[in-house]
Amino acid sequence: MDHNNQTQRRKKTLIGTVISDKMDKTVTVLVERLMQHSTYKKFIRKRKKFKAHDEQNACRIGDKVLIVESRPLSKEKHWRVREIIEKAV
Repeated sequence: MDHNNQTQRRKKTLIGTVISDKMDKTVTVLVERLMQHSTYKKFIRKRKKFKAHDEQNACRIGDKVLIVESRPLSKEKHWRVREIIEKAV
């Protein structure tokens, strides 16, 4: 029996906006999602910041990017930029 297939899992992907590119090979990405309140059924906008690895330093503030989960790269960095979906104007 091949155990390798069982241990492989699909990596999470998120889409967010770059809000900081001041670090070397790292960007801060703000991911916004809508969730419904369990009691009041009102939609609430939840926001979370992720630090993502940007190997070519290609991302700029305002870019819409796709980030993918990866192994820990530093204390707070567990995501990589897979692609820039939309460049900032």
